[in-house]
Amino acid sequence: MTELSATTLLAVPLAPLAGAIIAGLFGKTVGRRGAHFFTILGVFIAFVLSAMTLKAVAVDGARFNQTIYEWMVVGGVRMEVGFMIDGLTAMMMCVVTFVSLMVHLYTVGYMADDPGYQRFFSYISLFTFSMLMLVMSNNMLQLFFGWEAVGLVSYLLIGFWYKKPTAIFANMKAFLVNRVGDFGFILGIGLLLAYTGTLNYTEVFAKAPTLATLTFPGQDWMLITVICVCLFIGAMGKSAQFPLHVWLPDSMEGPTPISALIHAATMVTAGIFMVARMSPLFEMSDAALNFILVIGSITALFMGFLGIIQNDIKRVVAYSTLSQLGYMTVALGASAYSVAVFHLMTHAFFKALLFLAAGSVIIGMHHDQDIRNMGGLRKYMPITWITSLLGSLALIGTPLFSGFYSKDSIIEAVGASNLPAAGFAHFAVLAGVFVTAFYSFRMYFLVFHGKEHFHHKPFPPEDDHGHHDDPGDHTPHESPWVVTAPLLLLAIPSVVIGFLTIQPMLFGDFLKDAITVDAARHPAMAELAHVFHGALGMAAHGLQTPPFWLALAGVVVAWWFYMKQPSIPAAIKARSGLLMRVLENKYYMDWINENIIAAGARLLGRGLWKGGDVGLIDGLAVNGSARAVGLFATLTRFFQSGYLYHYALVMIVGVLALMTWFIFKYR
Repeated sequence: MTELSATTLLAVPLAPLAGAIIAGLFGKTVGRRGAHFFTILGVFIAFVLSAMTLKAVAVDGARFNQTIYEWMVVGGVRMEVGFMIDGLTAMMMCVVTFVSLMVHLYTVGYMADDPGYQRFFSYISLFTFSMLMLVMSNNMLQLFFGWEAVGLVSYLLIGFWYKKPTAIFANMKAFLVNRVGDFGFILGIGLLLAYTGTLNYTEVFAKAPTLATLTFPGQDWMLITVICVCLFIGAMGKSAQFPLHVWLPDSMEGPTPISALIHAATMVTAGIFMVARMSPLFEMSDAALNFILVIGSITALFMGFLGIIQNDIKRVVAYSTLSQLGYMTVALGASAYSVAVFHLMTHAFFKALLFLAAGSVIIGMHHDQDIRNMGGLRKYMPITWITSLLGSLALIGTPLFSGFYSKDSIIEAVGASNLPAAGFAHFAVLAGVFVTAFYSFRMYFLVFHGKEHFHHKPFPPEDDHGHHDDPGDHTPHESPWVVTAPLLLLAIPSVVIGFLTIQPMLFGDFLKDAITVDAARHPAMAELAHVFHGALGMAAHGLQTPPFWLALAGVVVAWWFYMKQPSIPAAIKARSGLLMRVLENKYYMDWINENIIAAGARLLGRGLWKGGDVGLIDGLAVNGSARAVGLFATLTRFFQSGYLYHYALVMIVGVLALMTWFIFKYR
């Protein structure tokens, strides 16, 4: 077996960190070219080393699980920096570094005129470092460090244009919502530490059968269920699951490159990765798996509905991300962890492609993001058009495309699950196929086909970079090569990666030692293996299955509504007043958060401030004690007259009191 070098593995996260430090602290010294050169070089080194690691893991069977640095030992608990390298980690390393490399290259063109050029490159390299530390960790302390670090850097990136009030609101919203999820996450880690005495993955997993026999103190709840639900609440925040999904659409206020980086391969997939990594724990609790199924089903279907009514090109893709994260979560709930991770990988490529293509359209449209102002861009932006089409075909699950293999596997796995919530989940993921195809090709047709609506449209008063466009030029244009080259490079895996990797990832040994499944209690993966007859055979069979016909129906309906009979969606909108208000207000989740939850929190905070801080602490404890001392001093002052006969009288009274007490006590 090939040995993996600790030094080489350490270089993977440290190379992007070095680039981030150079661009961030020495940006003025190295200039714009130096900033993008060093950060791209750092991520390129990380990608090459990750690819070498993947080859060693997949071909030579190499594995690594060691401590790199021991920070401290507290009460016998070791707090360490360490790496666990297996199939799951190696795959995540390659996906993160490749997508990040494409985003870095793309940023050279997209952010060319931005005054914060060096700062942006520093942030995205720091983000890459944080995500690599998360996926490479072999203990929960390092996992939590990476978890919080990606949250912090995403806050900086979403609010990158810090002079825009909407960007500041969006990054604060993302930060606060993620804190809600992270509170559950750290409770789960704390329970594991309390009952196992360790933070190391391997040691925790070895004690999972014992945890499954314990109940939560004072309740009849199973301890393992409480732990798994707490951990999954962390995943709900980071991977934007209902109802903690509200931050993700608003994060579109950041520059387009970070939309691709956050919503494709990195931050939002951290929760999916974490649950897959913790599969030995989740397999012990059917209650937790049912909870995951329900949450994922709601997210997959109902977030897709919101994508139908969006007119901002980036928000359509953002709601698509929410829906696809719901699909991954459903797979986790069905104990098809390898299928969830497989969809994570395929989705990373085609979703990064769609986000970057959307950014290319925005550049070509002079920073207009409204798809109603577009149309007919196919002849003006041929590279962006063809790559967008390939990404959309992968997203809707077209046979032979990467998304088909992972999405169909999720639907089959849920259908084979025997959990009580699997019935609703199966309906949701099937209905979601039609919805996904409809909103994806609604956007595609409105942007690249039909009438050209950009000739007489008003330009946005100011673009995202703070610049005004020339009001005399409305003609779209293809983006420069530094923008289109990443699109072409991402289009290749978006088409072929599913066909090439489904066998080893789902039915081979690639993830065998990284993921644990109790096949007797959760037979979904065994059923998939039984009916699988090769990638080509699966694609051929896929042409006869309901998901294919539902996807085709979605495309046809979108074409008919928006290319042939645009009066139909307008009429439906006019007759669907209540439904449209619900969708346009995003199920009123933002209203509930702002007017009930946030208002309640403010009321509670004011009560604690007025009653607790001002009334109890300041009023009673601090000022009250001062007033008591003053009152005591006032009373005692009357006895300090300075006359000797007064003091003699007090002494006589005291002696009489003592004599009286002795008489009654000892008589």
